[in-house]
Amino acid sequence: MNTDNITINVHSSIRIKTGAGVVYFDPFKIGEPSNDADYVFLTHDHFDHFSPEDMEKVIKNETVIITPESTQESVEPFSRKVSRIICVVPGKEYTAGGLSFQTIPAYNPAKKFHPKENGWCGYVLCADGVRYYVTGDTDKNPENSLVKCDIAFIPAGGTYTFDHREAAEFANLIKPAIAIPTHYGCIVGDKTDGDAFAALLSSEILPVLKL
Repeated sequence: MNTDNITINVHSSIRIKTGAGVVYFDPFKIGEPSNDADYVFLTHDHFDHFSPEDMEKVIKNETVIITPESTQESVEPFSRKVSRIICVVPGKEYTAGGLSFQTIPAYNPAKKFHPKENGWCGYVLCADGVRYYVTGDTDKNPENSLVKCDIAFIPAGGTYTFDHREAAEFANLIKPAIAIPTHYGCIVGDKTDGDAFAALLSSEILPVLKL
């Protein structure tokens, strides 16, 4: 399975080029403006996941923004700059243009940072026959433990999410073909967390380090 269509800018800022268009998740610390996003998925509105400055660098008039219903007020200023905004809730299936996706609850069962009642989301994006799971800021929970995917993007920096050991345990549980660690080496976590995560994966999972 090829990952050449995937770029991680920094942290959890992910770009995936698909047959249905260019998809961004949580654009953050974008360099030069590209304004090439056909779709932007937001997991929640913490500053390192919803950055208006970086949104401006990737959106265009035709962009579709997908965001949790609870973040609608934060994202509303972009309604005049893009094609449309789709507000979603966890645990549902949706389509947008040529994409289909599921929303997966993203929360910390035992931490205060990302409470379940906020309704924040991870996403399983189905494109070109591949199921991409972007977890959002989360720890293991009953809902995300059931996800089936081909490629998983899992935070590994600790404090607000899984640390590298917990992230590897989670990957070994859901068993994607490819696991890509995120959310480390910037703001939280060490730059070595990716290698530490990869070393703990079971042999049937291919680690790919993009940070």
